[in-house]
Amino acid sequence: MFLYRILLALAVPFFAFRLWREGEDAARQRLGGDSGGARRGAVIWLHAASNGELTAARPLIGALLERDPRLTCLVTCNSATGLDLLHGWGLERLEARLAPLDYRIVLRRFIGGWQPDLLILIENELWPNRMTMMQTLRRPVVVLSARMSARSAARWGRLPGLARTVMQAISWLSAQDSASAARFLSLGLPEERLGEALNLKTGVAPGDFDARERDNLSVVLPRATTVLAASTHEGEEAGLLRGFVDAQSRNPELRLILAPRHPRRGSEIAALIQRTRLPFATRSAGEKPDRDTVIYLADTLGEMPLWYELAGIVFVGGSLAPRGGHTPFEPAAHGCALLHGPHLENFAEIYAALEAAQASVRIDGATAFTKALLRLGPAVQKELAARGADIIDEHRNDAGLAPLLDKIAELAGDTDLRRK
Repeated sequence: MFLYRILLALAVPFFAFRLWREGEDAARQRLGGDSGGARRGAVIWLHAASNGELTAARPLIGALLERDPRLTCLVTCNSATGLDLLHGWGLERLEARLAPLDYRIVLRRFIGGWQPDLLILIENELWPNRMTMMQTLRRPVVVLSARMSARSAARWGRLPGLARTVMQAISWLSAQDSASAARFLSLGLPEERLGEALNLKTGVAPGDFDARERDNLSVVLPRATTVLAASTHEGEEAGLLRGFVDAQSRNPELRLILAPRHPRRGSEIAALIQRTRLPFATRSAGEKPDRDTVIYLADTLGEMPLWYELAGIVFVGGSLAPRGGHTPFEPAAHGCALLHGPHLENFAEIYAALEAAQASVRIDGATAFTKALLRLGPAVQKELAARGADIIDEHRNDAGLAPLLDKIAELAGDTDLRRK
């Protein structure tokens, strides 16, 4: 912990600049203020980093609020877009805030103001100070759908003292796959604190989208000939564009929606698209595709369900570049045929099952992308999507949320969450 706190001290100028850029209201939340009004009952603090994790956690949040009518769910996230998503749910007794910085002085203010009875962390948001401070106060720390890649485990392994301290602060953990569970145990998680495997994203339903916008865009982006490159990272777009250009020269009906993981890279990606010499439109600029548009740069946040609805084929990003791959559950929920690269550590078990059932297609670069796009006509797309849906259904958490809610009730102690 000593080394971690030194690193935090060195990062003060960076965070100060970030707070200045985010503005006064965001800075107040990041510094632990804005604790809201009086609360009637227990408070459960749930933290999820991004929109994907928040969406996966929504059924759990709803179930917690339904079970205990006096409960307040304090949900923190890392971005303004996450806040917008939370506010859009319109759930009573849900308090949405930007996550406090992991400094002890900030956390004392935040925890003192909210007095959370329990902290739930989603996936891999392991912040040492907030976890150990909750432990010191004898308030449980639960990690759900926990993910630990081999690369992350190696990084934690270089700081064994810090890793043990963080693992000892966890009251109960449910990993999303057996490999992640083994890595948490190897880093010092007590075996008796490891629960059954759970992947919250296996319960993801089709996301909300503007049906009118889908219908309007589908006139120029027909599902059978539209490909979506979803949540792409640096190092992926150039190869995907080369592969698409080659395929489109042989099948001029093909259209591409390119939705980068980080929309701030939009101008960089637009420059890559310009080199293809194909007509394109840019979503963030308010441009609408027409019948001549071949590539649509979807450089906005919060619209991925709309793009899934428009595309018969989806390439899942973060899998050509070594980022571990993004979730297959969301595109599968929208009936898309799945393509992906070889880097699948984040969802290794489900991708292995998909590949074993020939329910997804692995590509390793531009040439393979071209071949896949030319092979996957409408009938093959539907067959692949149907196989994928079957595999996804087999890997859903059939036990539902009830056992998880019971465990949280047991740990939290004084809430009214126990099954009636």
